[in-house]
This record gives sequence, structure tokens and C-alpha cells, in this order.
Amino acid sequence: MQQHIHIIGIAGTFMGGIAAIAKEAGFKVTGCDAKIYPPMSTQLEELGIDVVEGFEPEQLDQFPADIYVIGNVAKRGMPVIEAILNRGLPYISGPQWLAENVLHKLWVLAVAGTHGKTTTASMLAWILEDAGLAPGFLIGGVPQNFSVSARLPQISVQDGFKTPQGIEQASFSERSPFFVIEADEYDTAFFDKRSKFVHYRPRTAVLNNLEFDHADIFPDLAAIERQFHHLVRTVPSEGLVLSNATQPALERVLEQGVWTPVEAFGSDTGWQVVNVVSEGVFDVAYQGQILGHIDWTLLGEHNRMNALAAIAAARHVGVDVTTACAALSKFQNVKRRMEIKGVAAGVTVYDDFAHHPTAIATTVAGLRGKIGSARILAVLEPRSNTMKLGTMKAALPESLQDADCVFCYSGGVDWDVQDALSPLGDVLHVEVQLDVLVAQIAAFAQAGDHILVMSNGGFGGIHQKLLEALAQKGA
Repeated sequence: MQQHIHIIGIAGTFMGGIAAIAKEAGFKVTGCDAKIYPPMSTQLEELGIDVVEGFEPEQLDQFPADIYVIGNVAKRGMPVIEAILNRGLPYISGPQWLAENVLHKLWVLAVAGTHGKTTTASMLAWILEDAGLAPGFLIGGVPQNFSVSARLPQISVQDGFKTPQGIEQASFSERSPFFVIEADEYDTAFFDKRSKFVHYRPRTAVLNNLEFDHADIFPDLAAIERQFHHLVRTVPSEGLVLSNATQPALERVLEQGVWTPVEAFGSDTGWQVVNVVSEGVFDVAYQGQILGHIDWTLLGEHNRMNALAAIAAARHVGVDVTTACAALSKFQNVKRRMEIKGVAAGVTVYDDFAHHPTAIATTVAGLRGKIGSARILAVLEPRSNTMKLGTMKAALPESLQDADCVFCYSGGVDWDVQDALSPLGDVLHVEVQLDVLVAQIAAFAQAGDHILVMSNGGFGGIHQKLLEALAQKGA
């Protein structure tokens, strides 16, 4: 009999990915969420998954599930949560459901870090795919090489491929044993305050970088370091930990104890980027020996570091560096990572997920490296929980200093955005009304400009509104 799961918070990238995997695995899947927007709304619709808008308890009668999979968007006090608890209905967190139903007998390759998780996990999944290993994956975005954010392992097409020793392939005996997952340090659910990634038990773990973030649940960086060490504790002694050697916080994590071989990247003695000809043309070396060459369209040093991590992780499961580099030369970036949304009146509009000061600075620098002296109009929505609290507001002006003009939307923010960003001077424009902000940007923009929109949400459809306003201006 087909088991029915109902997902509370289904429109988040992680829970939406679980929905896709469960549907593919033969479960009946339904769900609910408050706000649903692309790309996840499109993916759920294409999968034929029924979704209820809102968190009212009536949906429990509409969708009487065998178990309710609860995302961390759900809080005590939500009517549907109170009804589940009061009725004594079975429930489980998303990470635990995934671990118990999919991951527990697979070779898990987990990509953790404050920045770059989605991109690096996408690179790694694509390398394995291009090498014929047909991995499963769950990624917090939509890799354009795949067009979906999550899937089960597929049937491997590599001749003579054997299941790695010690890995039993669950119920999908003909499928690839590999699963790539974006390993998030955010907490699991209202009833499980551990980081999501402690559920995944990876055999290959990438520690990409580590800075303070998620100020709504972590008091300081040391608290996040402890969670990363909990992840390290789960990696078997026959596995591999790949760690960014440029990150002091990760060094402190490993100093707490590690029982697994460690390979460093960004290190003279480990994996290195060498012979950088241009933003997207460089060589890859390990222990001083050049092993591969990449020529791609991605920008920035951060993406070169992401490439090192993905190449090293793929090597751990048997993909040689030359093959991995060839795959990355065909890699298409993730949606919402410097994604061009359109061009109107000679102005290019980009969409990027950046919402942490370091990511914002890196994104602006990457675009600057691409366009040279052309004007960058940075458009920021401080939407993440950390940004709404104002924890990192002091770092924002420096992160935006390479932009020629900064437009910031202050709706939904309690702190004084104008005051916090005042070091930017006359290039700063702050507006609480979205339509007014769009009009200001369109009036300011000139042919040849690049509008870089940065938010971890839908931002009220600002990209299309800008393109329409620019087209009208140029008509």
C-alpha cells in the first residue's frame, strides 16, 4: 500500500527536495506552506504534488497522512502543529525522514559551509553525473545541468562500475550508491535543535568555509563550530574530510578531534588553484602536481575554491581529476547564482541569492571582474533571519563598497537601514515601498549598467518589475 506523507513547509528548497525524492520513491506526497514562489512552486507543480496554502488544521482532514514530515519553518503555536500534537499524530523531521528512508545505506557526500554549499554540491553532483555515476542529490537550489533540485540515485551507466565495499544499496539495488547533499547547519525542527547535517552520516564530508551566521539560533561562532564538530564526529574512519585550509574556524573544528583522513584545499600542501589565466581559466594541482585544467564561465576566487572541493570529493569516489575538470568546464551555474534575468533598454538585470556580507562582497567582486568599469547598481533585500535582526549590519557598507550605487529595501526590517549603511554616502538609496524602489532604480539606470539584485527570497518579483519598467523607459 502506498504510504502517504504530508510535508509541513513544503515550499522551502530543502523540504521541496524531500517532496521530489519521496514522490520518485513511490510515496504519496502532499504538503502546505505559507508562501510558494519559483523555482520551487514550479517544481512542485510539475511533480503533480497537491499543496495547501497556509497552516490551518483543516488540511489534516483533507490529507490524512501516514506521517507528517515537519520542516523547520514550523513553530509551536501554528494551528496545524498544535492539531498534530493534540491528536497524537505521527510526525518526523525532514532530515530524519530522509536519513531513515533514503540515505542510511548510501555513500553520502555532504557539502557543509556558511557559503557555497549549493554551488559546490551542484558541481559535485554534475561531476559524478558526467562521469556516469548517476548520483542522487538534494541541493538547496536548482542546478541548471539537471533542472531539478533533488532526485534519487539513478542507474549507473559507467561500464564495470562496482558498488564501493561496505555500502549496501537499500531497496534500489540497481541504482548508483552515491548521494550528494547540501549539508546545512541550521537547526532541524522545533522539536530537534541539532543541525540538519548530523542526520546525514556522510562518508565524504566537505567543510567549505565557516563564519558566523544564523544569529537567530546561534549565540556566537563557537556554537556553530561545535555543530560542525558534531558533523566531523559522524564521518567514518574509512571516509574523508575535505577542509578549507584558509578558514581559521575550520582549523579550530578539526582541533577538537578528527578520526578520519583529512585533505586540505587552498593549501600549498593540498589542493590548489594555480596558473590563473583569467577569471575562468586555471589549473588544478594536488601536492604540487598539476592534475587538471578548467575553462568555464563562472566568476571569482570563491568559485575556484568550490571547484577544488568538488574535484577532491569526486576523486574520493573514484573520479579522476582530468575527468572532473572536463565536467566542470561544462558546468552551468545554479539558478539564482548571478543568473541573468533579462536585458531591457541596454541594462542587464541579475538575480543572486547572496544575503550574508561575505557572500554579498564576493558576488559584487565577481561581477566587477566580469564587467570591468561598467556601473553596478546593487539592489539588496536584508531578508534572512540574521539580517532582520541586524546582527551583521555593520559589515554591510564594506561588502557593498565596490558597487557604483546601492538601493536597499527596508520593508520588514526593524533596524535603521539608512543609518547602518550611511558610510556608503551619496551612492545609497533606501526605500520602504517596493514599487517606489523599482521606479527609482529604473529612473537611475542607463544603457550599459548592470543591476545586481541580492535576496534569499522572492523579493516581490522585483526582477520582472525592473525589466518592465526599464523597457517602458526605453520605449
